Amino acid sequence: MSTPKAMQQSLALRLSSGAFLAFWCLLAAFPIFWIAVMSFKSPVDAFAASAWDVITGPATVAQGDGLSVVDILFGLVVLFFAIRWAFTRLPGLVKAWTPPGLIALGWIVGALVYALTFLLVFFGLLPLVLAALNSILGPLGRPILGLTTEHYVAVWAENEFYRNFLNSMLVTAGVVTISLTVGTLAGYGLARSGSDLAFWLLILALIFRALPHSVLVAGYLPVFINSSEILRPIFGEGAPTLYGQPWAVIAVLVSINQPFTIWMLRSFFQNIPAELDEAARVDGCSHFQAFRRVIMPVMWPGVITTGLFSFLLGYNDFLVTSLLLDAQNQTMVPAIAGYFNRETTTTDQVEAVAAAVSITAPLFLLVMVFQRQIVSGLTAGAVKG
Repeated sequence: MSTPKAMQQSLALRLSSGAFLAFWCLLAAFPIFWIAVMSFKSPVDAFAASAWDVITGPATVAQGDGLSVVDILFGLVVLFFAIRWAFTRLPGLVKAWTPPGLIALGWIVGALVYALTFLLVFFGLLPLVLAALNSILGPLGRPILGLTTEHYVAVWAENEFYRNFLNSMLVTAGVVTISLTVGTLAGYGLARSGSDLAFWLLILALIFRALPHSVLVAGYLPVFINSSEILRPIFGEGAPTLYGQPWAVIAVLVSINQPFTIWMLRSFFQNIPAELDEAARVDGCSHFQAFRRVIMPVMWPGVITTGLFSFLLGYNDFLVTSLLLDAQNQTMVPAIAGYFNRETTTTDQVEAVAAAVSITAPLFLLVMVFQRQIVSGLTAGAVKG
């Protein structure tokens, strides 16, 4: 369909818009690309003065670690088909194998299975095949691009970074579950309510959301420190101390995030015609049955979009987790900051970079798998229908 003449952009506007978009993409992607390259190099190459040495890694190649021409070609082919399959085949398989009403659970299971399969193929099976090919291909099998995974092995195995990853998953899962459960019920109730009380509740939630995070942490801190004494009448001598535990962080992050989820989900519910509720009630459904069986299936894009923002809050938080968690229960972001101190060496710094790259991988996977629902949810929330 041709664009109306009145809506057509001039050549200068299109060129300037394209140039600005390309510059912004380069500006946003460069730090991620650069730390990813650094994480696979020896400390000498990672902090080399020459950018070309950082990319090619001559010192890493000299150590016997690197990729040959065959490794690079096969790796690019596998990555291409993996990304293409995630965008084209995975959504259809999830819809085909997921029972009705469990589409969110189906996407979670599908994403996990896809991630595990990719890791096994790319980091398990492919290196074995390429090692056999490199040994018989002569010059084509010699390393030309420095690459080593020793920093990732040090981070995840020697430094036990997987414990921080599990703590982050526990905190994030708690924040997302509680925020979405309360947010969907409250957002639905406020969207269908026309009273003045609903308006003032939303204003109060907005004011609460604007408070600095440190204020909430300071307010909860005495309660968490003295939680053992507070809970002793209920649990006796075995009353737990919440300070230093993930449950304390979940409580604070939910308090921070809940006003946002209520506001956002309310806007999604307002875009759903109230006639759907009325039709469900005529068919014999109660208010909750109409909400669960009729409204929620229509709301899944909005719930997934809101859940993504809740996930990012819990996953990327530094202030709350660093103040309320002890060393054994520390999440990933504060753990990475712990690599930097007065005694930090260049090896520690490269390991910190490898840990930073590691925590971005789940975010890319999450956005890649749920990109259709996220776009659909953002569009539904932006247009009043």
